[in-house]
Amino acid sequence: MPPFPEPETLNAPPSWRCIDFISDLHLHEELPRTTQALADYLASTPADAVLMLGDIFEAWVGDDMRTQAYEASCVRFLADAGQRMHLGMMAGNRDFLLSQDMLAACHAHRLADPTVLHAFGQNILLIHGDELCLADADYLRFRQQVRNPAWQSAFLSHPLEARLTQARQMREASQAKQQRQAPETWADVDESAAAQWMRSSGSTTLIHGHTHRPADEAFGTQGGMRHVLSDWDLDHGHPRAEVLRLTAQGFERIPLHA
Repeated sequence: MPPFPEPETLNAPPSWRCIDFISDLHLHEELPRTTQALADYLASTPADAVLMLGDIFEAWVGDDMRTQAYEASCVRFLADAGQRMHLGMMAGNRDFLLSQDMLAACHAHRLADPTVLHAFGQNILLIHGDELCLADADYLRFRQQVRNPAWQSAFLSHPLEARLTQARQMREASQAKQQRQAPETWADVDESAAAQWMRSSGSTTLIHGHTHRPADEAFGTQGGMRHVLSDWDLDHGHPRAEVLRLTAQGFERIPLHA
């Protein structure tokens, strides 16, 4: 079992009465309804904090993407939200190149992967989820490669169009692999590893995205719970988009519509 990094800590202040969790938005210009739903949600949510657990963008190949019309429009509504609430942004496997400059442009706070959130008397482990899909050895090798600073520096030295082309090719290869497999065989978070991480961080609740299998279930340590976040897609068949909301009364799933 690989060593996992020590979580950072996020202490919810007493003023936070409502915390929302979302992930796997996969924003890109071919999802106009999904994008508008996110903008509308951020403009209307009663949450004091919105914590975004990765894969906010379908592919983020460098901060010069902010010069593109679609990405610039996303930055504008994210920045508007970030000025009204605590907006936390965690890097996922699609947008691991999100930089501190991008977060600053969105008036957002870096959310480490992993983070332990202390809120309403609970310790909650927040992760994107890909690092715990231990059965997918090919992906974990790829993840180790692209998280290497030397690889990232070399990749970012290429022109934007070349980086976008490479990202598209990697995405198409990933989609082709998924299409060859039944959804129920896709790699899931390893429960034993997750339980170990939960115990070491003093957490009884795990929240993650990545797997696109929204669920609330007993998990890991005795009395532990797992909340898997929904992916968002309101532009194709079987529309789906959910917010996981935490208040003093507990967790609640909020379905959204285009």
